[in-house]
Amino acid sequence: MTAHPESWIRERRWWILACLCLSLVLVVAGNSSLNVALPKIQADLGSAQSDLQWMVNAYGLVFAVLLLPAGALADRYGRKSALQLGMVIFGAASFVSIFATENWHLIALRGVTGLGAAFIMPGTLSILANVFHDPRERQRAIAIWAGFAGLGGAIGPIVSGFLLEHYSWGSVFLISVVIAAVALVAGAYLLPNSSDPHEAILDPLGVMLAIAAVGTLLYGIIEGPDNGWTSTTTLGSIAAAVVLVGAFVTWELRNANPMLDVRLFRNRSFSVGSTTITLQYFAAFGLFFAMAQYLQIAHGYSPLQAGLAGLPIGVMSMIGAPLSATFVRRFGHRGVVGVGLIMSAGGLTLLSTASPTTSLALLLVGFCLLGLGAGQSTAPSTTLIMTAVPRSKAGVGSAVNDLSRELGGALGVAVLGSVISSVYRSNIASHVGPALASTAGTSVNETLAAAQHAASSGSGAAAGALVHGAQMSFADGFGAAMVVGALVLLLNAALVWFRGLDVDPHAGGGPHGPGRPPVNADAPADPASA
Repeated sequence: MTAHPESWIRERRWWILACLCLSLVLVVAGNSSLNVALPKIQADLGSAQSDLQWMVNAYGLVFAVLLLPAGALADRYGRKSALQLGMVIFGAASFVSIFATENWHLIALRGVTGLGAAFIMPGTLSILANVFHDPRERQRAIAIWAGFAGLGGAIGPIVSGFLLEHYSWGSVFLISVVIAAVALVAGAYLLPNSSDPHEAILDPLGVMLAIAAVGTLLYGIIEGPDNGWTSTTTLGSIAAAVVLVGAFVTWELRNANPMLDVRLFRNRSFSVGSTTITLQYFAAFGLFFAMAQYLQIAHGYSPLQAGLAGLPIGVMSMIGAPLSATFVRRFGHRGVVGVGLIMSAGGLTLLSTASPTTSLALLLVGFCLLGLGAGQSTAPSTTLIMTAVPRSKAGVGSAVNDLSRELGGALGVAVLGSVISSVYRSNIASHVGPALASTAGTSVNETLAAAQHAASSGSGAAAGALVHGAQMSFADGFGAAMVVGALVLLLNAALVWFRGLDVDPHAGGGPHGPGRPPVNADAPADPASA
């Protein structure tokens, strides 16, 4: 099949963007939709809290560690081809997940789904960068792209909530199957293919070191509450991860063809942009993981009600991201990104006061602040990353952006999930009374769902006290996790404000101003056959 001519691509560039945004929604909604189903999965499969975290993190972990090699493969063999391959893998794994009957089935299948997402995600942003040549148009397109990322995170729980009202938890994976089919057909017609086979060279050792470092770190954090934070296993895992990260950086600096040129982080725009996306999604994904459980278990919401309650996060992100392009031209990247982070931190601070009796109005204000702040901070940060790499390396640049997002999200689920679990275990005895906690069984001290199950087999005041105390303990953990997330974002805001960015505050096209080329800019990538 012949390649699309440049004029054909330009005339349809906004339709191409729509197709890319649909693909993006698939990746984001495919993860967020699972969060709403976690309480039902836990009740049906008898999952421990660490099982639930691994169901979420298996996706994010595989996704994160394979993004860079997938981006390099896309640059070498074709970005559209990689995206379409990922779509097939993602859809097939989601379909098989419908029939999972064991915890390990879901964990393994979520890993396969993450493999598909690793090929989809870099293609969305790298194709965008090669379709939109005008810097201001590209900035606007990236802002829209970032807005759909936030909207996808909200759409998934709503559709999942509706399905869970009528069907089993396996139905939530139907969302991904349907979206993948539509995006696959639309992409086959609309998307142009491009590649850079001369510069994209694979780095097997770098891939292995990255996988080992991220996997070891996440294992130590996720299993921290079970093994103990000061245990040899936990501290050893974290120490090993630090050593592996050092080995990865050393190898990439010495390698003539590194998977990731770590020298890019000397560019403040690139490093601060990557850090901002990592920490913003650390807080956001940690909230998404905890919110569905908090609203359903502590507040008694249905899955659909829980999904609808989180909708303001996506809507406000969808509003904030496009507006950020206008604000950046007036106030500069530092001001817009810094204020967005403070806004999100304010939302999490409000949510930290939540209890089983907290009004929905207060929760919605917190969700709105978080969503608006996320849109304001992530869209400009993505622009900073993409303008710091040449267009021929758009796949790797997109992969770094996506790696920052997914690594932050995976760490957020791991860290904030572990905070909730640790605080719950520490507080459950004080809320329900040591005698009641011991007679109800050790599982009550592990999860809120177990406490509710134990109470359902009892009666009278003791059962009511057990449920209320467990809800209070979970709310304590939720609040503590929100405080951690808010502190992380405030530290990020301080980094943005005091370290600064290599950006002209009145520029519309990135670090070098409107209409000027990105750092190390080179010729557009050669089109490959579509």
